[in-house]
Amino acid sequence: MTIATPATMSDPVNAAILAVSEDRIAGFHRDPFAVIAEQCGLPLAEVCDRIAAMLDAGTIRRVRQTLLATNLARGALAAWKVPQERLQEAFDDLLQNDPFSGHVVIRSGEPGSAGAEYRLWTTLKVPQGYSLEQHAAYLAQRIGASTHRLMRARALFALGVGHTRRRGLEPGARSDEPAEVQYPAVTELSDREWRVLAELKREFAVAEIRPDPWKARAEAAGETLDGFCEVAAGLAARGVIGRFSTFLEHVKPTANGERATRYNALFHWAVPPGQEIAAGREVGRHHVITHAYWREGGPDFRNVNVMAVAHGMEKETVLAHKAVIDAHLAEAGVAVTYTSVFWGGRSEIKPSEVAPAVYRDWCVANAIDPEAMREENSNGLS
Repeated sequence: MTIATPATMSDPVNAAILAVSEDRIAGFHRDPFAVIAEQCGLPLAEVCDRIAAMLDAGTIRRVRQTLLATNLARGALAAWKVPQERLQEAFDDLLQNDPFSGHVVIRSGEPGSAGAEYRLWTTLKVPQGYSLEQHAAYLAQRIGASTHRLMRARALFALGVGHTRRRGLEPGARSDEPAEVQYPAVTELSDREWRVLAELKREFAVAEIRPDPWKARAEAAGETLDGFCEVAAGLAARGVIGRFSTFLEHVKPTANGERATRYNALFHWAVPPGQEIAAGREVGRHHVITHAYWREGGPDFRNVNVMAVAHGMEKETVLAHKAVIDAHLAEAGVAVTYTSVFWGGRSEIKPSEVAPAVYRDWCVANAIDPEAMREENSNGLS
């Protein structure tokens, strides 16, 4: 009798693999599974077998090479004010019909939080040459949003989900130095680079979890393996490649009832103009933070300008992490004038499409003139 490969995230070997494979494999690698195996200290065949089993069982949601989409397409965090009776319908519409909306989350602000009437939150990326504002205006009309707010990332301080390795973190656990700063800058690509990128970012099927996984992708892109890897390495050097990652569900349980995390919190801080970078670097150095940005919330959100996301199994623990971060900001001389927490409820995570050709096809399929959505036609409003 063949013994099935364990597929739960709580299995000790799987947990060791996930602690590396979720967000520790930065950049492009010719054999990413071999790199995971090396960092785990496990045989390559076993690592492939385990990841394939977890993907097949639904423990792992997807396996893919991520992109630094902020360097490939203009994007923003979008908050939508939608009537309560249309909230779920609007959620489903953006999830199912807009490939440029990535994270789709229904959030609830704590009592007294500025902007609590904005319940629907998404990430939005619009491919190069097209208008983020035009696209958002179209979506707002379609989902029945009375107003919306686009909050572009002016700087990034943390980006990397890693739920497995964050379990058990003590509040206050942080790096010795402030987080590095990344500034989004859209990079133009050649047709050849877009062809390679399209194959590079495609999700892996179970059968593809094996050594040297790029061979078939190179052929699909019309490249030799060496040529494919050369282009991919060049894209990484130009700052458009993120990490090779195995993604877990953020909140939803797996088929066997396990959860990677239970609570998802979006933290808001308002700091005086000129302190955004210093504040973001201090927030981003805390290990519990998965994403941290400088974004401008505007008057509806009491002008918050530093935002971060943290996850946890207990709500009280997530709040304890925030309390320590608040205290650390004060100790660092950052004057926080306002802060709040928005808790995530229903959520779905999908990669935002960034290819211009896909955007043109989407416009045609939705009876929209692609030329009318060009960036030069934007009025610059959100």
